[in-house]
Amino acid sequence: QGQLVESGGGLVQVGESLTLSCVASASIFSYGTMGWYRQAPGNQRDLVAWITSGSLTNYVDSVKGRFTISRDNAKNKIYLQMNNLKPEDTAVYYCNTLSPRFWGQGTQVTVSS
Repeated sequence: QGQLVESGGGLVQVGESLTLSCVASASIFSYGTMGWYRQAPGNQRDLVAWITSGSLTNYVDSVKGRFTISRDNAKNKIYLQMNNLKPEDTAVYYCNTLSPRFWGQGTQVTVSS
């Protein structure tokens, strides 16, 4: 059914930056549009940024101007550059298509004030 492996999370201070990476199997990456989701404790998993196969990007308002999604089609990878991190960005971050069938393990991002 494919594979999704997220990495790059960690513990940072408010205002610092992190870059997340995700490698997907070719069968998943071929879907085209890929996105980053996040889930904070007690909350639902929400899509926060997505990128089409042609690298058109979209963001939810809460991360617009601070997060940048990108992709490397040759490597089946997507990235999420996160700047000016805030405590409310604390969550487990996942990558996936816009029609997820299964999930990877995610990567924890914790922003400490």
